[in-house]
Amino acid sequence: MNDNGLNLRTLFLRHVAQTSDSPMCIKVDHAEGIYIYAPDGKKYIDLIAGVSVSNAGHCHPKIVAAVNEQVSKYMHVMVYGEYIESPQVLYAKRLTELLPENLTSVYFVNSGSEAVEGALKLAKRYTGRTEMVSFKNAYHGSSHGSVSVMGNEEFRNSFRPLLPDTRIINFNDENDLNQITERTACVIVEPVQGEAGIVHPENDFLKKLGKRCSEKDVLLIFDEIQTGFGRLGKLFAFECYNVIPDILCVAKSMGGGMPLGAFISSNKIMSALTTNPALGYITTFGGHPVSCAAALASINVIVDEKLLEQVNEKSNRFKQLLKHEKIKEIRGTGLFLAVELGCSHLRERFINKGIERGLLSDWFLFCDTAFRISPPLTITHQQIEEAVNIINSILDEI
Repeated sequence: MNDNGLNLRTLFLRHVAQTSDSPMCIKVDHAEGIYIYAPDGKKYIDLIAGVSVSNAGHCHPKIVAAVNEQVSKYMHVMVYGEYIESPQVLYAKRLTELLPENLTSVYFVNSGSEAVEGALKLAKRYTGRTEMVSFKNAYHGSSHGSVSVMGNEEFRNSFRPLLPDTRIINFNDENDLNQITERTACVIVEPVQGEAGIVHPENDFLKKLGKRCSEKDVLLIFDEIQTGFGRLGKLFAFECYNVIPDILCVAKSMGGGMPLGAFISSNKIMSALTTNPALGYITTFGGHPVSCAAALASINVIVDEKLLEQVNEKSNRFKQLLKHEKIKEIRGTGLFLAVELGCSHLRERFINKGIERGLLSDWFLFCDTAFRISPPLTITHQQIEEAVNIINSILDEI
């Protein structure tokens, strides 16, 4: 209770703007590893990880130490791109060392939506073209530009007019690739469609997409905001499909729990943003030094603790143990799974019952019949068994 006798839930609903009419309203006291703890001590197994954010687990001690060290030195000092700040420079160096040679220049922003905005503007600026192509059931964020390339009409219609000269084609339909032409500035694609309910490319679709873009001198943008930093068992999903984008968008788990995003390209392409006009793309808090310090610690944890090498084994463990008559299908690879129940009512009951039983899952924006399994990559086999036992018992009840 606060001084006025109002509890935190009441204040939350009154003063914190809501994104839906039914928020989870879980009170958080602290979090550690794969668990979130309420003030009353109730423990939740977190199979959401902040929607693929906490890949190194909640409050990993090395990330917390990096944050504390940087906070004691300086926080914000100047808008992005003007001062030389060692957390930005050292992280950009480390990140690009792990990327192909055409992805050498990192433009830091605050979030995934901003990364997408920057990538779209960069593509139009560099190519001099205006058409942007995306895919049905794609999700790229909530800003006007990212909504303009979102592949779901229900989400788009309430915010029209949107950006002109956008085209939405079908994922995994190679015939639709013919709609990519000399007018097209860029194609933006999730290598694995997340909010569609974990839809993977089929029949070398991404290779065929890359080939078409090369033929038409179109920039290929990969949105790896959910799949990046190990979720599929490789540092980035494009490594799984042997297709290298011209521009890579990242965010979510990038900051190790701190807000951070980026779009990454070659120095040649990225230089298009430096003139005509100067400051054509600018951000105040992008690449915040504390976030970059956390990001450097996070990527070192993922690499040094060999979390990538364990992801597919843990994925297989989930699939082996999740055997229930109510489960129609398990889609996905790595720790990026959709458990299909075939019924939105069942999915809703499952998630609500999970909250009661101390298990946090989530649904997909464009697939309301499946629930999400995307835990921290640090989850152990014992913890997987703990989670699956709860899942199966809930499925027995609903």
